[in-house]
Amino acid sequence: MRLNAQGAPNWLSSPALGASAVIHAGAAAAALIHPRAWPWAAGAVVANHLLLTAAGLWPRSRLLGPNWIRLPPASAARGEVAMTIDDGPDPAVTPRVLEQLAAHGAHATFFCVGERVERHVDLAQEIVRRGHCIENHSQHHRHDFSLLGPGSMRSEIARAQDGIARVTGSRPLFFRAPAGLRNPFLDPVLTGLQLRLASWTRRGFDTVNGDTESVYRRLAGRLHGGDILLLHDGHAARSASGRPVILEVLPRLLDAFAAHRLTPITLRAALP
Repeated sequence: MRLNAQGAPNWLSSPALGASAVIHAGAAAAALIHPRAWPWAAGAVVANHLLLTAAGLWPRSRLLGPNWIRLPPASAARGEVAMTIDDGPDPAVTPRVLEQLAAHGAHATFFCVGERVERHVDLAQEIVRRGHCIENHSQHHRHDFSLLGPGSMRSEIARAQDGIARVTGSRPLFFRAPAGLRNPFLDPVLTGLQLRLASWTRRGFDTVNGDTESVYRRLAGRLHGGDILLLHDGHAARSASGRPVILEVLPRLLDAFAAHRLTPITLRAALP
């Protein structure tokens, strides 16, 4: 996010989007000046759109704008890591997650769905009361989020922003797209709402993978300061024992942080 002298957000396109505009303008000019060149011009435009689509389908991409895939260097140097927990709050899972975090003296960032925050007000307030942060994961967690136009995308994010602020008393500073998927409209929308996009360093795929050991290895195999890790309290897969995977993985992960002398913090705590 970039602010002008009055403190209002300015949106500056990413290099990829700037190059996209140049390609479109150049293709149009080439087709007008040299009509026989239109197949090449059209091909360049199609290739450009394929690149932008691929960038939107790659959650850790920075081609469409700024994206936190790791904590800032100063935070990493202090041995800090961020545990992020998505898709809640869930009244059957989140309270037990909070107990596990409290037992380890750890803080986490909960990317919550707006309608769930409004449905489970007491639980959302308990998350914040315990020193964790709630950030914006859209209002409805729509599976077609990455296909939305700028107006619908802004409405989906702004509704969650307002609802979370109303329930918790604090406006989110970060946004995570549903499943991490997005399109070129997202960056200017987030800038207008004064939100930062955050993805992750590693995720355990714990909404589809019930193998606790596999999920744990994905997350803990290469721990370093600055890592942003992703688990789910909402939509959590069940392990062979029938428990939500996060409840079996999180205590081991927190123990691994301690063994590596890493401190779990919220994303907000890592802001410069």
